[in-house]
Amino acid sequence: MNMILARGICIVVGYCLGMFQTGYIYGKLHNVDIRQHGSGNAGATNTLRTLGLKAGLITFLGDLCKAILAMLLAWLLFRGTYPGGVMLLEMYAGFGAVLGHNFPAYLKFKGGKGIACTAGFILAFYPPMAVLCLLLFIVVVAVTRYVSLGSILVMLCFFAQLVVFGEMGYLKIAPGLKMEAYMVGALFAGMGIWRHKANIGRLLTGTENKFSFSKSGNLEKK
Repeated sequence: MNMILARGICIVVGYCLGMFQTGYIYGKLHNVDIRQHGSGNAGATNTLRTLGLKAGLITFLGDLCKAILAMLLAWLLFRGTYPGGVMLLEMYAGFGAVLGHNFPAYLKFKGGKGIACTAGFILAFYPPMAVLCLLLFIVVVAVTRYVSLGSILVMLCFFAQLVVFGEMGYLKIAPGLKMEAYMVGALFAGMGIWRHKANIGRLLTGTENKFSFSKSGNLEKK
């Protein structure tokens, strides 16, 4: 099997797993179409705001794990065939999962924004990246209460770390594939930021929603 076909397989496997819409399924089990509430997205943030903390956590973990599972399958399939390229193939599987999450075919391509799914990818890809991204997200949201701003900055932080760690030789990617890995990383970051284009507009005009925990443990919009 050549590497081009392997890339395609990883994207397809990731996409199929990414279509498992945790928030949508959880909502349907409770007679709620999550896409008809809040921001209209089927991701963890909107589920948290609409259905509460428990629903938000379940959705986040589900979306996180499907990217990890996609990458695990890519590793199992190609670790022996392409030892110097398996990490790149894991990236394609992770990106496929984000695409499946954002644009699920069976839901008319209306899914989430892919942040929790991307978080799962970052965690499985290179855990030290996840630590800094998490710290950045917590600080930004704690200070500004803008989840969208925290998510956007995490995308930029991930890409910067990818290039830095790649150039320092910490990533197990063959030298000839590093530039491609950076390009795939740019797609991750670009996708995450583009999915927040409406939020960016509201941030610039000062009309973006802020969130805080209510006494009941749910999020309420302010």
